[in-house]
Amino acid sequence: MSKLLAITALLVLLVVGAESFRVPRETDEEQGTLSRITDSFRSYYSRAVNTASAYLEGIKGLKFEEKAKNLYSDTKTVVRTYAEIVQDQLYHALYAQQ
Repeated sequence: MSKLLAITALLVLLVVGAESFRVPRETDEEQGTLSRITDSFRSYYSRAVNTASAYLEGIKGLKFEEKAKNLYSDTKTVVRTYAEIVQDQLYHALYAQQ
């Protein structure tokens, strides 16, 4: 029983001692220089990230990749058509005399 009482007393002293080591929080009115610098850096960083994210969403919304694929396939079709026309004209120009 005395051991239990001694352990309880030591735990109470430890808890009271640990409570005294707490650091008080800074209030908004008493903000230090380092806190203000850190807060301004965080706000600039978050604004930059939000702006970049907005630009990326805007670019994705324009569907550039899909438009580039469509432009490539349309251009390939047109070039193939005109190449076949030129090939046919050359063939008839060279072998029309036979």
